[in-house]
Amino acid sequence: MFARLIFAFVCTAVLAAAPVRAQEQPAEPVPVDLRLVLAIDSSSSVQMSQYYLQLQGYAAAFRHPDVLAAVRSGPNQAIAVALFEWSGARQQQINLGWRILRDEDDLRHYADELAVAPRLVTGGETAIGAAINYALRLLDDDDTTAPRLVIDVSGDGANNQEPPVTAARDAAADRGITVNGLAVLHKEPDLADHYRRNVIAGADAFVITATTYADFADAMLRKLVREIKVAQARSQIGR
Repeated sequence: MFARLIFAFVCTAVLAAAPVRAQEQPAEPVPVDLRLVLAIDSSSSVQMSQYYLQLQGYAAAFRHPDVLAAVRSGPNQAIAVALFEWSGARQQQINLGWRILRDEDDLRHYADELAVAPRLVTGGETAIGAAINYALRLLDDDDTTAPRLVIDVSGDGANNQEPPVTAARDAAADRGITVNGLAVLHKEPDLADHYRRNVIAGADAFVITATTYADFADAMLRKLVREIKVAQARSQIGR
């Protein structure tokens, strides 16, 4: 018994004298001016050619010098962007995960990724509420920090599947997250009104329209520049 006590005492003393290894500290979040989730409609109403017109529209927008100028106008001169496809309640798929965009090379490389990205979701209903909920979870999974968080929903149809889109919209607004919309009107001419009443929410929320998918690139450029400039203005105010 005495020998065991001595052994335990010695072990305790050795452990106490051993150097304590410093705990690894998590990396500090990277500051950006805007964290933006792009939610692209990939439901049954979107033909393959129309889907790729959306991607080409995104790519053209990120290549445009107005977007670069907008990014450079903020205090951090950087934004973080992720893109996913959505359709039915359980049909969401990340296409391009989080990217930090700071300069012309970043924007060009991102546009190149968009231009060749495959379609990962085909078919399904139009569950905008589920798409917003998915975007909220995506915003929780990133190593950047920003004064403004935005979910950018584009689509050509009204919500037609649970969960309720207004509940998802309100959940975003309660967290201080803005939801904007780009409504393509070729099938539902009143879709912009549906987006205004049920989809968008938060500070400076807005809807931009495209008459057809052929107009998508121009509408996306206007939308993206506006979103970034609003974020930059708010970043300036917060400093």
